[in-house]
Amino acid sequence: MPSRDIKDCVPVLQEVWTKASKIYNEKYPDEPYVFVTCTHRTNAEQAALYAKGRTKPGSIVTYIQKDGKHNSYPAKAFDVAFQKNRKCDWNKIHFMRFAKIVKELTTEVKWGGDWKRFKDMPHFEV
Repeated sequence: MPSRDIKDCVPVLQEVWTKASKIYNEKYPDEPYVFVTCTHRTNAEQAALYAKGRTKPGSIVTYIQKDGKHNSYPAKAFDVAFQKNRKCDWNKIHFMRFAKIVKELTTEVKWGGDWKRFKDMPHFEV
């Protein structure tokens, strides 16, 4: 099972997550809170994600088959989601607000929502 532990990420991502999540949750106390959904995952777990929308049911969620930013250890990426009342909220405004905070903290961390080919709103990487 993929990790959700931010300690499985490189130090810069640990620091950015700690600061950005605190700022976000304080700035938007009535909105869904941000949490980590994935840090490190194995190449086998990555391959299973890659199969979605191709050889397995579901929508395409990645273009990386193996050796991606999540597959190194420590991981060079983390993914987030937003939750309120035990339900995930995938409204892109939450991702955009969180990404803005991350960008204000550092230029070292890149947001998947800025990608041209495939917008990966939950994804942050170095």
